[in-house]
Amino acid sequence: MKENKIQNKNNETKIKEEVRTKKQNGITLIALVITIIVLLILAGVGIAMLSGENRNIRASQ
Repeated sequence: MKENKIQNKNNETKIKEEVRTKKQNGITLIALVITIIVLLILAGVGIAMLSGENRNIRASQ
């Protein structure tokens, strides 16, 4: 009986750890996607400035 209880507690602990790991992976994926989007926006602005198509920037000055 005692061995079964110990095994059940170990199994519950393993399941909880797996759930925590899955949550952490999801947050990491979201952070990665947001970072890529920000970098793409910055690259687009940089390319537009280098190519000379920055009429809006000139007009605001």
